[in-house]
Amino acid sequence: MACSKLAVDKKRKVDFENREFKSEWTEKYAFVLPVGSRKPMCLICNETVAIIKSGNVKRHYETKHAHFEQNYPQNTELRTTKINQLKSSYEATSSVIVRSATQQERATEASLRVAWVLGKNKKPFSDAEIVKECMSEVVTALFEGTQKDEIIQKISQIPCSDSTAARRTEILAVDLLEQLSSAVKKAKFISLAVDESTDSTDNAQLMVFVRFFDEEKGEFYEDVLGLTNLHGHTRGDGIYEAVTQMLRDREIDLKHVVSIATDGAPCMTGRERGLVSRLRAHHPDLMAYHCIIHQMVLCASLGERYSEVMTTVMKLVHYLRASSALQHRLLRSFLVEVNATFDDLLLQNNVRWLSKGKVLERFWALRKELETFLLDQKSAKAKPFVDFMKNEEEMEVVAFLTDITSHLNDLNLKLQGKNSTVCDLMSAVRSFQRKLEVFKCDLQQNLLHFPRLLDQTAGKHHRHNYAEFLEKLITNFQTRFEDFPLGKQVLLCIENPFLVKSIAEFSTEAMKVFPWANAATLQTELIELQENLALQESHCDPVTFWTKMVNAAGVPLLQKMALQILTMFPSTYCCESAFSTMNMVKNAYRSTLTNEHLHQCLRLALTPFKPKFKQLVAQRRCHLSH
Repeated sequence: MACSKLAVDKKRKVDFENREFKSEWTEKYAFVLPVGSRKPMCLICNETVAIIKSGNVKRHYETKHAHFEQNYPQNTELRTTKINQLKSSYEATSSVIVRSATQQERATEASLRVAWVLGKNKKPFSDAEIVKECMSEVVTALFEGTQKDEIIQKISQIPCSDSTAARRTEILAVDLLEQLSSAVKKAKFISLAVDESTDSTDNAQLMVFVRFFDEEKGEFYEDVLGLTNLHGHTRGDGIYEAVTQMLRDREIDLKHVVSIATDGAPCMTGRERGLVSRLRAHHPDLMAYHCIIHQMVLCASLGERYSEVMTTVMKLVHYLRASSALQHRLLRSFLVEVNATFDDLLLQNNVRWLSKGKVLERFWALRKELETFLLDQKSAKAKPFVDFMKNEEEMEVVAFLTDITSHLNDLNLKLQGKNSTVCDLMSAVRSFQRKLEVFKCDLQQNLLHFPRLLDQTAGKHHRHNYAEFLEKLITNFQTRFEDFPLGKQVLLCIENPFLVKSIAEFSTEAMKVFPWANAATLQTELIELQENLALQESHCDPVTFWTKMVNAAGVPLLQKMALQILTMFPSTYCCESAFSTMNMVKNAYRSTLTNEHLHQCLRLALTPFKPKFKQLVAQRRCHLSH
């Protein structure tokens, strides 16, 4: 062990000792120092010595080139001429090598860029050769003569095989992960979004996203912190171990994580063994909440009567669309023949948030043509569906469901998307809650917000008490969102602090969520901010306002609170979207991708960072030289 330590110390001394090559050694010993090297090279025999040291250079010259000293004595014109000839020959050879190396490096960079574009667009490694072929065809069409030949030759030198593209993807993924690690370690506040899902090959995958504010660039970033397989049962203990391991790998202190958004599953929110409870055991101030989009979907659960009608419609659609390939072809031909609004039905997908609403809209638009098609079939299987479509009471319920799911889908679309803030989503939810009150009144009046129900009833009084359903919907929204950690005044302060009227109510709400805050300081800082006329006149979007404009306003506590709230994930949409991307990548590779390569491809497809191509090529050059 002691010998090993001495060897390491000796190596370190040699590598890092600041030795300087002296120009007189060229004339005296016929040595030069190649560019980018730390080993002097003899111009006579092209051998190198290990260290930049006069003793090493002199020993080599005297022991191996005594004849040179005799033929070309020191301080003579003959010796100077010979040394210059040797130098010229070396420089000419070096320029050829450097030029060749430069071309290789450019080809390597081009190969990296091809792998990057393929990864961003979720394309398989094998497409790299197709890209190369496309480039050659484009050059053939755009250029002529020697210029065309030179460019095609350079393109042919770009390595684009499957294995090369796989290696390039790995290099890029490592670089992107290093950029993420470097940036997230500097962040003061970090938020997590965690979700678990089963992919197309029945593997349980845990997806963790991280969101933070980069002070150097003045931007918020969302990126994949990690993706891992969950073997066996997906329990809270396993998820906790996976998440904490990801934090350790990126050297993230759990105390810097201000919030975590989950899908509300028991393995995430269980009182004793859930992920959140395990994390709070080490970080009591961690803010945890249910994804806003999942909450909204749970609010829209149907009652028994409406669920029965919805099920019948889905069965009818499945019967026409998916029970028989022949029937599906006949249906499409019929819809084209009668010049229907659409030429096909849509199938429901339970995973898709908007699926039922889209299926209902398409069904309602084609209801008359579908009834005619079913009547023409004259089959026993079709008869119950014909009776259903002729039943005005049932179709009235379908009309109402189509209208209300359309409104819910509009809300769902507003809640989706990357880089949204908690303020954006809660504002959309509060707005929809007010709309529900308007919808309830409208049911008793002109049906302005229920055009399909109006069309079905022809302006007559409808048969069902749909207001009861809306009452339940209103209650569901109130119940599920009244427990959201951030109160209305706190959210209003982040969106526009100049609109907060009740300073005391604001500070009370803030203290419930942020125990580190001081109520008196929050109140005085908010008053000072509201009286700042310059900021009031130039108020803009919350992100720009709190990250750039209030820096000089002297409200550090308010700004800290705002940055923590703006860092929060409002939903697990990023995870859901990443799972869809993951399945697209797996389908592109036809399930031939290893888990390691899958994770690398996913990072390229989802990262907000861009690879440092020049640095990667330079690192590869240094690696090869060593």
